[in-house]
Amino acid sequence: MSGIRYVRGDATDPMGSGSRIVAHCSNDTGGWGRGFVLALSRRWPQPEEAYRRWYRGRAGNDFGLGAIQLVPVDQDLYVANMVAQHGIRSAARVGRPPIRYDALAQCLAKLAQHASRLEANVHLPRIGAGLAGGSWDVIEPLIQQHLADHGISVTVYDLP
Repeated sequence: MSGIRYVRGDATDPMGSGSRIVAHCSNDTGGWGRGFVLALSRRWPQPEEAYRRWYRGRAGNDFGLGAIQLVPVDQDLYVANMVAQHGIRSAARVGRPPIRYDALAQCLAKLAQHASRLEANVHLPRIGAGLAGGSWDVIEPLIQQHLADHGISVTVYDLP
């Protein structure tokens, strides 16, 4: 069984070589402008552009909770836009946080298929545990189950 590796660093500058996927959670409202996505947009314009097109065309595509969009950003480097938040944090001040663990599990299962096909390692911040309001104690086992237990190398980045 593979584990999850934790490092200090920037998930938008994934370590190593070969195929790599930088994964993150996004919301189902088309919003892009807070949290980790700002770092993504500073590094590469393609993930935001693709996400906004995907959202605008949602009536005719698979956009929604549990969906994933793989966006090439460089040679052997991809960003996975994973829709695992219902709404945004500011709208959820009372009641349930935006993260949807069932949608995240669906996204991670799809991410595993892409990573296996591309023979890619997965790199991510502590997805779902920031603005999405989720618990890392719930999210980490999902990553283990859907990625690491299937032999996919996973690196989680904490900013220095």
